[in-house]
Amino acid sequence: MKPLDPRLLRYARSVRGFLGLGAVLGVVQTIATVAFAFFVSRAVVSVVDGHADRLPGYLVGIGITVVVRSVLIWGLESLATRTAVRVKSELRGQVVDAVVRRGGGWVAKTGSARLATLTGPGLDALDDYFAKYVPQLILTALATPILVVVMFSQDLLSGIIVVVTLPLIPVFMVLIGWTTRSAQARQWDRLAKLASSFLDAVSGLSTLKVFGRERRQVRRIGDITDEYRRETMKVLQVSFLSGFALEMAASLSVAIVAVTIGIRLVEGSMLLPLGLFLLLLTPEAYLPLRQVGAHFHAAADGVAAAEEVFAVLEEPNGGRAVPAPPASSAVPSAGSAVGAVGLEVRGLSVAYEGRSVFDGVDLDVPIGEITAIAGPSGVGKSSLVAALLGTVEFDGTVRWAGAASGAPSPADVAWSGQRPGLMRGTVASNVALGAALDRDAVRAALDTAAGSDVDLDAVIDAGGAGLSGGQAQRVALARAIYRVRQLGARLLLVDEPTSALDSETELLLVAGLRSVAASGVAVLVVTHRPAVAAAADRVLTLTSAGLVEQGRTAGVSA
Repeated sequence: MKPLDPRLLRYARSVRGFLGLGAVLGVVQTIATVAFAFFVSRAVVSVVDGHADRLPGYLVGIGITVVVRSVLIWGLESLATRTAVRVKSELRGQVVDAVVRRGGGWVAKTGSARLATLTGPGLDALDDYFAKYVPQLILTALATPILVVVMFSQDLLSGIIVVVTLPLIPVFMVLIGWTTRSAQARQWDRLAKLASSFLDAVSGLSTLKVFGRERRQVRRIGDITDEYRRETMKVLQVSFLSGFALEMAASLSVAIVAVTIGIRLVEGSMLLPLGLFLLLLTPEAYLPLRQVGAHFHAAADGVAAAEEVFAVLEEPNGGRAVPAPPASSAVPSAGSAVGAVGLEVRGLSVAYEGRSVFDGVDLDVPIGEITAIAGPSGVGKSSLVAALLGTVEFDGTVRWAGAASGAPSPADVAWSGQRPGLMRGTVASNVALGAALDRDAVRAALDTAAGSDVDLDAVIDAGGAGLSGGQAQRVALARAIYRVRQLGARLLLVDEPTSALDSETELLLVAGLRSVAASGVAVLVVTHRPAVAAAADRVLTLTSAGLVEQGRTAGVSA
């Protein structure tokens, strides 16, 4: 990554305002630095020359410049910290949007653990990048040239020495930066690998336990952890060595200026006020560059994470998620006629890594009716629903009937999958997830989903621990029904809602789905259960040849 990657300006608008305001603060801070050097040199000379009457005025000037510099330094650091928070939020939002657009297939290929590490601790490292590195970069671009010009205007020889020796620091920085970049890249790869391995081990822990392979995974994660530790120590080693090299180069350069000034003061060819003034300014001219080099390593994690974020955002979009409908799209409303076509699917095809799951599926989902999708396991029923949700790559069109190009947006769709996906909290908060909590509406949604026996205030753990499998299913369905009623979703997609239910509860749940459909919602249910299929208005069987209804292949109006 460049010292200030232009892509930051494109993907994080907060950076633009930060650079503008930071430049203003940097210039004023530099002026305050020059004033401080002037007042200090004059105060010392007034004491040496015996003009004590001038000292109070110079001391007041020193006090004012110290306060101004302190306020400006605090202001720049505060601005940098707030900018870091905004930039992280903007980049995380764009990564999440990219994940939604590209779907589950892309996430599986990229690695969910890697993406979680990137959007979590990876982007958190941008705090040091903006709080420490970028402010010094601004001062290097502004303060150093101003100070060099001031020194040239006061003493030509000192200005020449500074101009000749200043490039030594960037040369050291470039040489060290190449080493740091490779070490940091290796460290980031090990961290991402560690996160992925840990997630895989936790996800498959029960299987590993059954086959007695859990100890091997402990050793494997331990080996990866050691690799990450070694790479981290290498980064720290480079950091310490680079800090020493930069400090040595800057100190020698300042020493050269100081020696020439001292010789001329002894010879009498330079006056004491000018000599003191130059001695105070010289370290300030080198300081921003030294700080850039010192803070580069602190910001290296954020730099690596930002590069990966840009790679994710700029990666060609292989998935085709469902776009939001245009304002003019003819989206069905609650008042649409029952039986009218709600969702039109034409030529839908899904493939994973070049292997076709199904091809050329046409489907109509009428408003006010339940459409059931049946078929043997592995034929692609869940992939069909995932395509309608826009979470897998697909070819074909998915749109509201009568709309030129308007596909259902996320706000139009309510979804309940095979896995309940519940979170830690109360049942009520899980049902109302994503909407304002209305206890009466939550209770009604649970009753519609045959969940009258579920306590709204029951506290559950992540994954629904504390509920039975059937109760967790009904809470997940109640969440989708709540979304339909509270947020106005017009398409309800349900995948195997009764697989863990007894027959009596199953009938209650099917009756609830019927009432949801009757309210003007298009309902699509994937099921293996005969009772659900029998209660549906239409049953379509997904086969390798497409959708089949009543012994015929479903066509455009299946």
